[in-house]
Order: sequence, then structure tokens, then C-alpha cells
Amino acid sequence: MRAGDFDLTMDELRAVARFASDCAEELLPVFETVAPNDLRPREAIIAARTFAGGAARSNLQRTAAVASHRAAKSVSEETARLAALACGDAAAAAYLHPIAKASQVGHILRAAALAARVAELRAGGTDHEGVRRQLDRAHAPVPEILRRYPAAPSGGSRVAQIIQQLDSAIRERSEIPPRRGHDTGTPPGSARSVG
Repeated sequence: MRAGDFDLTMDELRAVARFASDCAEELLPVFETVAPNDLRPREAIIAARTFAGGAARSNLQRTAAVASHRAAKSVSEETARLAALACGDAAAAAYLHPIAKASQVGHILRAAALAARVAELRAGGTDHEGVRRQLDRAHAPVPEILRRYPAAPSGGSRVAQIIQQLDSAIRERSEIPPRRGHDTGTPPGSARSVG
């Protein structure tokens, strides 16, 4: 781990990757309906889950994140594009840096914000349930990790606004207990084989 403004343990990084992949995984069908033969977002979720489940952080997460972001550029439908970005962000979450910069908040919350935005677009307007669903996933130690960073930067895009909304809500909540019975090492379920 590089020197930073504070400490982040591998377990904490795994918790962030788990949270991001929990948020992004539900978007796989959104992307795969549009591009059924493109496995890059699914592979990004698998890479995130592999790290979250205890494997060493490796180039797998970086490469899968970049590939999923490239997959986003290959589709024109906005919800599919956002879904692929969220999956890439889940893999990239393994590389959250322990530096006190507001830009790092995106590594924690962007996949959640993209999932909430996809829910809004699919509902045809503001969908508070989509934001609430992502907030419910922010289990310990994610809120405590988030509080180490400056508040999310302001931005004009809808995703940036959702990041700010999530950031504020998570910081203001009292500690959320971890989920019981959550399997942290299982790759996303699917009949589709990656390999």
C-alpha cells in the first residue's frame, strides 16, 4: 500500500470493492440485453468479486475496469453505457487511494450513483427507490471509510448530483451494521460461463 494521508487496510479496500460490485452487478442484464456477446462488464464484476473475496489485488482489476469502460463506448443506449461504466468502476474500486482528495469519493460511490441513475432512466424520472437501494448497501465499514475523505465535489451532471446525495446521506447516517449471511467470495451468478 502506498503512503497516504491515512491508512486503508486491504480488508477495507475489499469492503469498498464489495459495495461497488453489489451496486453494479444488478446492471449486468441492462448491458447484456443490448450487447449479449460482450462479456467485459461481467468480467469486471468477477474481477471485483475476486478481490473482495480475498484474492490479491492485481492487474486483473485494472484491466477489467478499462475493458468494461471500453465496452461502455461500444453501445449507444444510455442505460447500457452507464451499466458498463458501473461494472468497470466496481473493478477499479480496488484502487481507491488513501489520500484526502474529494475526487477519491468517486471510487467509493460512482458505481452506486450509476446504478441509481439507471433506475431513474428506466423509471422515466427521479427514482428515490434507486438511491435508497444503494444507500441500503452501504454497510460497515463503508460509511467510516467514506468519512475519511472530503465531501464529494460538486458537479453538474446527474450522476455527480447523485454521488453528492449518496455521500451526504451515508455520512449523516449512524453506522449501518454489516449484512448477515452475505457471501463475499462468490462471483456473480449466471448460466453464462466466462472463460
